[in-house]
Amino acid sequence: MEVAAEADAMVTVFGILNLTEDSFFDESRRLDPAGAVTAAIEMLRVGSDDVDVGPAASHPDARPVSPADEIRRIAPLLDALSDQMHRVSIDSFQPETQRYALKRGVGYLNDIQGFPDPALYPDIAEADCRLVVMHSAQRDGIATRTGHLRPEDALDEIVRFFEARVSALRRSGVAADRLILDPGMGFFLSPAPETSLHVLSNLQKLKSALGLPLLVSVSRKSFLGATVGLPVKDLGPASLAAELHAIGNGADYVRTHAPGDLRSAITFSETLAKFRSRDARDRGLDHA
Repeated sequence: MEVAAEADAMVTVFGILNLTEDSFFDESRRLDPAGAVTAAIEMLRVGSDDVDVGPAASHPDARPVSPADEIRRIAPLLDALSDQMHRVSIDSFQPETQRYALKRGVGYLNDIQGFPDPALYPDIAEADCRLVVMHSAQRDGIATRTGHLRPEDALDEIVRFFEARVSALRRSGVAADRLILDPGMGFFLSPAPETSLHVLSNLQKLKSALGLPLLVSVSRKSFLGATVGLPVKDLGPASLAAELHAIGNGADYVRTHAPGDLRSAITFSETLAKFRSRDARDRGLDHA
């Protein structure tokens, strides 16, 4: 699970901030505006490069939230972070919320449906934010327990989806260097943990096939719990292990509930890799 020093310098950490009352990990919930601002500032202090703000939950049991309520939830946070808007990502699949976020000048839009609505493309093309285009076995709405993408079909399906969606966005005037691809994990792929494990273990293949940066979001997801037999609240160590694996296998962005822990682990891994490289170089000189 070694993380290459060269890769570390390129990894961007997204801290997860949920402005919800029903996100699956209750410690990530911050419905009150003051608490949300405090949490965002703390994430940036401890190691987040950016904060991914979710005004609605997307797990299978999530309650629907209207665009008006999403905007009401994110507006105070955007007001408070107006001087750091480039470090804010808005996680919403609702075009009205996305257009509002674009007008506010956020740094990223993150769409679990992968930006399926061509009517939004002119607005996206005129902006300069980056887009996190996510693949999901469900083509609309939130995650469900009915999407059963088999492990043996997953990589081909993900590549086909991204080839079509990236092509559509590019034809609409969205530059390739604005695109970040998220293969989806957990229920977004399948209730069966084997599908997520297969995708996670083949990130290098995906990256080679797609040729664009990858974002991986595995933090405390269902497949980790199914694998190690623990509840969501106890999945911090498994999440960190999966995140370090992802970084070591090509992930450019990692979205996590524990940005401080991940940043510390990356820093240590980077330092250790540098020592190993130096020691190997010294041994080579000794034998010259």
